[in-house]
Amino acid sequence: MLAQQLVNGVLLGATYALFALGFTLMFGVLRVVNLVYGVYFTAGAFVALFLARDLGLALWLALPVAAVAAGAVAVPVDALLLSRLRRTKAGELASLMVTLGAALALYAALAALVGPDIQRLPPHLLPVSAIQVGSLRVGVAQLLIIGACAVLAGALLWLMRGTRVGLAIRAMAETPEAAELVGINTGLLAALVSFVSGALAGAAGVLIGLAFNAVHPYMGEAMMLRGFAVIIAGGLGDIAGALVAGLVLGIAEVLTAGYFASGLKEAVAFALLVLVLWTRPSGLFGHAAPERV
Repeated sequence: MLAQQLVNGVLLGATYALFALGFTLMFGVLRVVNLVYGVYFTAGAFVALFLARDLGLALWLALPVAAVAAGAVAVPVDALLLSRLRRTKAGELASLMVTLGAALALYAALAALVGPDIQRLPPHLLPVSAIQVGSLRVGVAQLLIIGACAVLAGALLWLMRGTRVGLAIRAMAETPEAAELVGINTGLLAALVSFVSGALAGAAGVLIGLAFNAVHPYMGEAMMLRGFAVIIAGGLGDIAGALVAGLVLGIAEVLTAGYFASGLKEAVAFALLVLVLWTRPSGLFGHAAPERV
């Protein structure tokens, strides 16, 4: 029973970590709290729903197209709402308030466009077979979701740590003015970071929609609290910390639902957030500086 719950927790935690990766990247590099990030998550899920249900695309095509579409939405939204705030060096509170209003408007527009009801992804998107090891049952669908999360997280780490583009992004996160002095196009990099963050959110939306077989306009709202909990627990701007904290949160939610009460799992993210702020305000790994990416 415990082993099965841990497997389910890793599945859930992997999708939480994927969602939080783009959120922490955006905050660590661009220094903005972008509440529209949850809309990118929802948009990715609905694009995949349209592609799979209405156009008949397979998952291996629908997932990357949905991720790219969510990233494409993120770039103009960032340019419209946040570029001026960055130029004037406005604080995080300004970006919080601007994106809060934009997020509420976009959620309402999306609900008016697609309807407020829960919609289901086609059942044929993922195989129903499972691998049985003793009493432990692991679905092929679960393995595919965890594998997709691992590939996307690994690609982000490679981009940030193994490429010249990642080096330029980290330089911009450290000191934007110095990065511009050495010839780095910070405007283009900001657009790239917005695209990558939005794409990660969109991919996470597709995978969460698959895991729970439910897509609805406000699904991004519920994820934002979990996103905040993960990036604060992992350390603001810390990609590796977000991965670990996402897995911890997913496992904690599953164990709470399995051994206590399913209704309590909604409070786990808030409890984790408060506990970390009380005990380690700079995150579980102790990184106080938000520029680390």
